[in-house]
Amino acid sequence: MNEIQTKPSAVFIIMGVSSTGKSTVGASFASAINAKFIDGDDLHPKANVLKMSQGEPLNDQDRAPWLERIRDAAFSIEKKNEVGVIVCSALKQTYRDQIREGNNKVVFLHLHAEKEVIAKRMLNREGHFMPLSLLDSQFATLEIPNANEPSTHHVDVSGSIDEVVQQCIAVSDTYLG
Repeated sequence: MNEIQTKPSAVFIIMGVSSTGKSTVGASFASAINAKFIDGDDLHPKANVLKMSQGEPLNDQDRAPWLERIRDAAFSIEKKNEVGVIVCSALKQTYRDQIREGNNKVVFLHLHAEKEVIAKRMLNREGHFMPLSLLDSQFATLEIPNANEPSTHHVDVSGSIDEVVQQCIAVSDTYLG
């Protein structure tokens, strides 16, 4: 009797404050594990992009439609039994909970480093709509994931991109085998 083999699936949310390397790490990580990649910045409504470009931080009301889009993208990947990597700051637990809503295979990888490391990286970035002036609001908003949050892992980004991606791959092995 032949049993149908189903491949393991998961949606890895690469989260953290601006300039932790979410997009760079996410794209490299997705490539390494042969996963679909979605940059959550591309899912922001136009009004959010314009607001951040003007140096104004987003509030919960601004983020609500964006988080819904992230949740729906995760749902689609999960329903197709695929593996996906989505970049999304997911700074508050309520945001992460909203993304988890209706999804069973979401795994959060919290990219983090000391604020000084992040600020230095932010100053060296080009072509991004998030100015350095908003870094303080990002850290003020961040609710660091704790042990009570399911399927959430911390990844130190103080090392090289390759080292960070390797940490992500090590976590993914737990879920994908």
